[in-house]
Amino acid sequence: MSAAEGPLVVGVDTSTQSTKALVVDASTGQVVASGQAAHTVTSGAGRESDPRQWWDALCEALRQCGDAAHEAAAVSIGGQQHGLVTLDAHGEPVRPALLWNDVRSAPQARRLVEELGGPDAWAERTGSVPGASFTVSKWAWLAEHEPDAVRATRAVRLPHDYLTERLTGLGTTDRGDVSGTGWWASATESYDEETLAHVGLDPALLPRVVRPGEVAGTVRDGHDLPFSKGALVAPGTGDNAAAALGLGLRPGTPVLSLGTSGTVYAVSKRRPTDPTGTVAGFADAHGDWLPLACTLNCTLAVDRVAALLGLDREAVEPGTSVTLLPYLDGERTPNLPHASGLLHGLRHDTTAGQVLQAAYDGAVHSLLGALDLVLDEDADRSAPLLLIGGGARGTAWQETVRRLSGRPVQIPEAKELVALGAAAQAAGLLTGEDPAAVARRWNTTEGRVLDAVERDEEALSRIAGVLSDASPLLERGADSL
Repeated sequence: MSAAEGPLVVGVDTSTQSTKALVVDASTGQVVASGQAAHTVTSGAGRESDPRQWWDALCEALRQCGDAAHEAAAVSIGGQQHGLVTLDAHGEPVRPALLWNDVRSAPQARRLVEELGGPDAWAERTGSVPGASFTVSKWAWLAEHEPDAVRATRAVRLPHDYLTERLTGLGTTDRGDVSGTGWWASATESYDEETLAHVGLDPALLPRVVRPGEVAGTVRDGHDLPFSKGALVAPGTGDNAAAALGLGLRPGTPVLSLGTSGTVYAVSKRRPTDPTGTVAGFADAHGDWLPLACTLNCTLAVDRVAALLGLDREAVEPGTSVTLLPYLDGERTPNLPHASGLLHGLRHDTTAGQVLQAAYDGAVHSLLGALDLVLDEDADRSAPLLLIGGGARGTAWQETVRRLSGRPVQIPEAKELVALGAAAQAAGLLTGEDPAAVARRWNTTEGRVLDAVERDEEALSRIAGVLSDASPLLERGADSL
C-alpha cells in the first residue's frame, strides 16, 4: 500500500493536447503518483481529435501511476469543454470529435443567435450567447455538412462525458460542463427543448445531468484500467470548473489562466447573463456560477511568434510602439472567428524582442479587457489575480500581466489544477465535503505574490486603438481578401 494518511483518489485532466492523471491523498492533498500521455489534433480551421486517443492516453497515464492508481477509492474526470463527441449504437465514435477551437461553425453560431431570439434571449435562457466554440454550433455545422454522421449518431457527449461513460457504462454529465453546450438552460437548469428541436437533436441522445456531490457510477468490469471494480466515479466537469474547484475559489476571487486558450473567471452567486457574448454564463461544479471569458490565442500563439522570430519565449525587450494582435486561430474574445494575426507600427529600429513583447501584450490585453465584465459588484477589485496555467510559470507572462493589469499577482505553487480539482471532487464523494473546501484544506493557492505596479495605460490605449481601427479587416479575415 502507498504511505498515505487517507484514502487515495484519482483526478484526471483530459485537455486539448494531452491527458494527465494524478493519484492524490484525499486527506492531505499530497500527489502520490502522476502520469501523462499526448493526443494529436488536426491543424487549420478544423480542429479534431479521435476520442479513442483520449481513452488510450488515460490508460497510459494511469499505467505510469503504477500500483497507486489501483488503490484509489474514487476517480473524477476534468476535460476540455465544448467538444462534440458523436457515438454510434455500439458506443464507438461516428467521426473524430469537433474540438472547442474548431471555428468552422462560426456561420452556424450567428444563424442560431438570429433564429432563436437574438443575443438578449440567448443570454437570458442559457446564460451565454453561443459562438463557434459552443457545442450547439458544432452540431448545427455537422447537420449541414455531414448529415450522414448525424443520422448515424445514437449518443452525443462532451469529452469528459465520453471518458466517464467508458468507466461506468452510464451516460452522464454535470452542470459545469453542460452549461457550455448552448442547449442547457441555466435559468431552469435543464435541457432546453426549443433549442434542441430547432437544431434537430433528440434529447434522448444526451447524457443525464448528475447533481453536484452525486455519484455518477462505479468502475465497471471489462476494461483495461488499473482501478478496482466498484471504485466510485464522480460527475467530473469541464476544465475551467475543475480548476476553480482545484483552487477552492470563493466568490469574487479573479483567476487568469494561461494555456492553449486564455481565460478569466470568478465564482459568483449570481447567474450571469451577458448579451454581448463576451462573458459565458457557465455553471460551476458545486451549485454556483462561473462567469468566464475565453480567448483562443494564448501561450501557443505567443510561442509561435517566438519561433518565427528565432527567439526563446522569454527573450522580450521593452520600449516599443509596435502592436501585435496574435489572432492566429481566429479569436473568440473579441469575437473575430475569421481573423488572423496583425502587426502594426513596425520601424527600422524595432527589435525582434520588442515584437515578441508586443505578442504577449496583445494576448493579455484581450483577457484583461473582459475581466471587469466577469467580476460582479461584490468582487474585490484590488485582490490579487490568481495566475494559473502553463504560462503562469513564465517570467514574461507574469510581468506582462502585472504591468497591464496594475494589480498584485499571486502564482499558486500547485500545478495541474484541473486534475487537482477533479481529485478534490472525487475526495468529496468519500468525505461528504464540498470539493472547494477540500482544496482549501489542501492549501492549493499557496504561492508567491508579486506586488502591483502602475498600470501601463499607454500600451492598453494603443492596443485598443489598433484593434478598433483594424476591426473591419479582422472581421473579413485574410482568406476573404
